[in-house]
Amino acid sequence: MTFNDLLNLYNQKKAIYGIETYKYISKLLQEAKGIHREYFLRSDTAAKARAKGKTPDHEQSWRAFKGKNLEKLVIHIIKDEIESLGLNIVEGNTLERTNSRNLSKELSIVKKHLLVDYDEFGSHLPDVDIIIYNPNTYNIVAVISSKVTLRERIAQTGYWKIKLSQDEATKHIRVYFVTPDEDETLITKIPAKKGRAIVEVDTDGSYVMSETKIEESNKVKTFDKFIDDLKRILNTQE
Repeated sequence: MTFNDLLNLYNQKKAIYGIETYKYISKLLQEAKGIHREYFLRSDTAAKARAKGKTPDHEQSWRAFKGKNLEKLVIHIIKDEIESLGLNIVEGNTLERTNSRNLSKELSIVKKHLLVDYDEFGSHLPDVDIIIYNPNTYNIVAVISSKVTLRERIAQTGYWKIKLSQDEATKHIRVYFVTPDEDETLITKIPAKKGRAIVEVDTDGSYVMSETKIEESNKVKTFDKFIDDLKRILNTQE
């Protein structure tokens, strides 16, 4: 199964649900899991496992596929609107895995603008999935981590927000988390679960892709509000 297969499923859902398709991402992923399993059981990886007398581990393969392709799906959903604002969007892995000498001038500068300085221990990129930046100034507007549940990375996201805030060159960068929130960590504001508390205190916010009704705040909102919030940020920076 490829990302294009996942995208086809998304487009089928979009034909039904329109602008509210983001609410059904978890259902889409569940449907995709069945298709992915069929592909996996016919794969060389599964065949090699059987040859060794082992049961093919579909769950491990699915987790890797789901994690990698959820962020691609988020990019697909917001890309046109991001570009209509005069901004560009790039996957974090593109900057992390590519030697700076092999990047375009634009992305090489963007990478430098995102580095966190650890003094004698060098400068390192924060672990983020999506980077939104101005292609004219190379200024980074926001970074996004996108995971199915908060427990997969929310504490790490809070850490990177703190680190970016400590440097004059990066303190303006907004740090967000986008999630279907399948473990329903964000539903209630008070009493808050640990993940919600981290979002409220240590990040710039989280946007939820779910049918489940959540108790919203300035920091926790449904995903459809992301672009409008981004527009407000741009207006304040002008």
